[in-house]
Amino acid sequence: MPNRSTDSLFQLIKSLEKGEKRNFKLYVQRNNSNDDLKTVQLFDALDKMAEYDEAVLLKKNKSITKQQLSNIKANLYKQLLSSLRLLKDEENIDIYLNEQMDFAKILYNKGLYLQSLKLLDKIKEVARLHNQATFQLQAIVFEKKIEALHITRSIANRSGVLSKESDAINKHIFLTGKLSNLSLELYGWYIQHGHARDAKDVQAIRTFFNANMPEHHLEDMGFYEKMYLYQSFCWYGFILQDLLMYYRYTQKWVDLFEENAIMKTIETGQYIRGMHNLMGAHFNLNNADKFSQVLAHFELFAQTPVALNTANAKIQVFVYLHLAKLNKHFLEGTFTEGVQLVPHINQQLEEYKMHLDRHRVLVFYYKIACLYFGSGNNDATIDYLNKIIHLKVDLRTDLQCYARLLHLIAHFELGNDALLEYLMKSVYRFMAKMNNLSIVEEEVFRFIRKSFSLSSDKIIPAFQRLKDKLERLQGNPLETRSFMYLDIVGWLESKIENVPVQEVRRRKFLEGRKNQCR
Repeated sequence: MPNRSTDSLFQLIKSLEKGEKRNFKLYVQRNNSNDDLKTVQLFDALDKMAEYDEAVLLKKNKSITKQQLSNIKANLYKQLLSSLRLLKDEENIDIYLNEQMDFAKILYNKGLYLQSLKLLDKIKEVARLHNQATFQLQAIVFEKKIEALHITRSIANRSGVLSKESDAINKHIFLTGKLSNLSLELYGWYIQHGHARDAKDVQAIRTFFNANMPEHHLEDMGFYEKMYLYQSFCWYGFILQDLLMYYRYTQKWVDLFEENAIMKTIETGQYIRGMHNLMGAHFNLNNADKFSQVLAHFELFAQTPVALNTANAKIQVFVYLHLAKLNKHFLEGTFTEGVQLVPHINQQLEEYKMHLDRHRVLVFYYKIACLYFGSGNNDATIDYLNKIIHLKVDLRTDLQCYARLLHLIAHFELGNDALLEYLMKSVYRFMAKMNNLSIVEEEVFRFIRKSFSLSSDKIIPAFQRLKDKLERLQGNPLETRSFMYLDIVGWLESKIENVPVQEVRRRKFLEGRKNQCR
């Protein structure tokens, strides 16, 4: 039986705003027919439902039979999209240019060739100003067709001009395609695996990157070519944990939008993602002041018409703004204060659950679990980690592994000795299977295993020895990922000093600020 997460029509209706629903009713009234009565009836019925249930739907709407339902749903879906299409977004360049291309074809079909060509010239210019190379190419292809079939004499040597324009645009489109493919495949690798786990991963990523990076000259590149180039280097640096490269190219990514402000409206999602990665770079580099500056800038952007224009933009702003707010509490060691954000985040996750992918939800759960761990609430930590552990293991296997490791540590904190031996074997097998065991994790497992036989007077020195070992590994590039996912050293310091983890983190943050002021 279709449900809320799979029924396309139900999802579409639930995404509509009040004005869009009202517009649909007016649209149906203008195009009234007998079939539309059942369409509107179905629309009203689905609009009132909290969850999609076909049996309940048919029971409450006797005039609609099970045999009719499929066709009525298809008709309603089509009419909804048609009514939404009439609500023109004046700032949506894709919709505007598509409409203008339709008008050019209508003029051509009416035999008004010169008028059609004049409109195509306008389309090319608007497309050029908005970096829409594919629309430029569409207009040129249509111009070629008109010039080949009709003697318009619009300008001299038209064929030569069109050929040069076509060649130039095709070069831009080809390079954009190559770079966007590279960016997407690198990001896909990260979503699947996380950061490079070992020397084999590093070599594989470097080989792939170098083999697929096309020849390019920055001075000849357009907006999209530069954007995908910067994204490619961004993901490349992030996967390899080259955090300085990651920062440099996320900054270039954001700067590109600041230099081409109109593109924030056209590619709002890409701008939001760029800001998210820039904040992530400052977070990973522990640049607290720079992080706060970018976060403040992003919060201002979140209130602009561009950020509030579409449901898609609103959802992305929610995701990345609140991940950044959680990271700010991690940076500053204010975990207990950060926990106050959790109810609102959970409310929004529920509201947007139709639209959020599991990856985003997984990241939120892990961040929240770490927040509770830092604040000393191990029971809540375990609750959120269980949400991750029970998810299907088909993406972000790195987070799946560290969720299980933190789950083990939280039970260690609670003194659940009866569970620890079983959990330790289970987590170790899982991390080994996922090829996610580095020296840091091996040392942690070794310590927990030995801790069962340690007397109370020997446990603190054992914590100190483990801390010393791990601190020596912090400069190893292939061990960096362990410290990025878990502040294991901070946890060990809290055990040695017998203070909460957040107190250790807060002290380090304040000491860092004092050093900056000297």
